[in-house]
Amino acid sequence: MKGVIGKKGFTKSKKEGDGKSPVGIYSFGTAFGSETKPDGLKMDYRKTTKYDYWIDDQSSQDYNKWKTYKGDPDQKWKSFEKMNHELYKYGAVINYNTNPIVKGKGSAIFLHVWRGETKPTAGCVATAEKNVLDLLKWLDPAQKPHIIMGTEESLKPVK
Repeated sequence: MKGVIGKKGFTKSKKEGDGKSPVGIYSFGTAFGSETKPDGLKMDYRKTTKYDYWIDDQSSQDYNKWKTYKGDPDQKWKSFEKMNHELYKYGAVINYNTNPIVKGKGSAIFLHVWRGETKPTAGCVATAEKNVLDLLKWLDPAQKPHIIMGTEESLKPVK
């Protein structure tokens, strides 16, 4: 299936806001979306609301975490992503920079619905909605699935 990555390609040294996708092998976290949990999904699923945000504010203790907040997010964080929007109709967290979290190393890396096959992401992996749904239904947490991100060349030293 076709997919897109960060508008500036892959990198082995990801930095917050660089427009690049991180090279490596990563497990998946929670599946999510603005729609109800799809039938046949084995992964944990979280339905997003207008109060859900992924924090990319490097000065915050909430950096690279999903937070539910009912106040004014602009008053709480310098930078965040709304989790309840069209590109996140269906998706899954890619466990990049999640344990431990290193501030500034990049945040909010997801598998999600694309804008189109010629429209890159800010660092995520994206594909058509049908493909995202097919992948989410195919992924079985009992099998410990991972995503391999990078070019053949960039992945040579990755084990």
